[in-house]
Amino acid sequence: MVLSTTAESDESIDSCMFASRYMQTPLPRFRLPETSIPKDAAYQIIHDELMLDGNPRLNLATFVTTWMEPECDKLMMSAINKNYVDMDEYPVTTELQNRCVNIIARLFHAEVEDGKQAVGCATVGSSEAIMLAGLAFKRKWQNKRKAEGKPYDKPNIVTGSNVQVCWEKFARYFEVELKEVKLREGYYVMDPKKAAEMVDENTICVCAILGSTYNGEFEDVKMLNDLLVQKNKETGWDTSIHVDAASGGFIAPFIYPDLEWDFRLPLVRSINVSGHKYGLVYAGVGWVVWRSKQDLPEELIFHINYLGADQPTFTLNFSKGASQIIGQYYQLIRLGFEGYKLIMENCSANAKYLTEILEKTGRFSILSKEVGVPVVAFSLKDKNLEHDEYEISDHLRKFGWIVPAYTMAPDAQHITLLRVVVREDFSRALAERLAQNIEMVLQELEALHPKILITEDDNVEANGNYKEAGRQARHPDSVDKTKGIC
Repeated sequence: MVLSTTAESDESIDSCMFASRYMQTPLPRFRLPETSIPKDAAYQIIHDELMLDGNPRLNLATFVTTWMEPECDKLMMSAINKNYVDMDEYPVTTELQNRCVNIIARLFHAEVEDGKQAVGCATVGSSEAIMLAGLAFKRKWQNKRKAEGKPYDKPNIVTGSNVQVCWEKFARYFEVELKEVKLREGYYVMDPKKAAEMVDENTICVCAILGSTYNGEFEDVKMLNDLLVQKNKETGWDTSIHVDAASGGFIAPFIYPDLEWDFRLPLVRSINVSGHKYGLVYAGVGWVVWRSKQDLPEELIFHINYLGADQPTFTLNFSKGASQIIGQYYQLIRLGFEGYKLIMENCSANAKYLTEILEKTGRFSILSKEVGVPVVAFSLKDKNLEHDEYEISDHLRKFGWIVPAYTMAPDAQHITLLRVVVREDFSRALAERLAQNIEMVLQELEALHPKILITEDDNVEANGNYKEAGRQARHPDSVDKTKGIC
């Protein structure tokens, strides 16, 4: 009997991805490979590594949007190859950006006449928006000082110590002194009275935050405005306000309409907001709007014509994708005022629900406020426990939850807290599940670490080093880690 055989080709072998040689031989990580590999192999290798990332939907550390409707996903993918800066080539995309600027400016009560264009632009996020707004304040202050024949080499800006790290970047990169109002226990935002006291003739502006990164709380912009109006009257200065509404700008207009924080206040000259947070767009879009053209010095605007037509531009970067701008316009017309209001009310209701569950345990102090960004910030009441907030955060990871633990900003950095950001895709069912998992973690930690009493005698000198009992001993370098919390 003759047995016939058929030789297998390399193609048939490689068609089974996990039997291919590309799954056996490690690729160089930090240098360019010498040879190419099949596209399906490249895809599978990268896809498999990415499986080890956390689940974005369970990432309760981020304010950034992690879910959008499939229709919007399709629109954004269809524009992924468009460079927004090519305005002459993509005039409709430019028009959509202008519409977004006008909608947002009017949402913030800018006095824009019918048929007139609001002053503002899209950015890659609130960090760029803040840099642009800060530069406008600095240049406007310098021009005024030059005209008055006064020194203009020592500008400063007044903020709370709870500002996001982008404000520190602005101050350092553009040589502006950062004057911080320190926090204190029980008061975790900038005190308007202390801020007004720190203002001097070199202050280019005061920054107020509508939604602190640390606990979601709104700062009192109205009180700050009134205090500065009085101080300007007494001194003859013209100190104005920038509102960092990265998180709260798409919340306050819909569920706190009577709260005065925006262009209704005369000293508010510019506002930034993150479209990729509660504007409900994927990461990569922010907005900055000015009260009027007079608040944006003309010399900061560049004009180019090498893309086909005269184009004004005021950005720190040049090229950027058009997808997020298109996604923002979709959300604005798809949801309208009614849709945004319903979503923000739902987020706030779920945050309140989670807060109530945590309060009922009797184990936590709630550091977030009912009026503010839908955030639940909480800290252990009992400071004599062997475990702490960092360990709770670590143990929640095994359930898939990413809940950050960090310390408050100076001078309240002795307070450690956990924070849950309630987004559109965080349902009541997920809130219940999270609360159950927190309770399970606490029971597990208490079984592992029985309660101990910490006394002054626990801080003793041992082997030439001082050993600090309690939580800071286990996390001695934890104090300055909050700045990266986004």
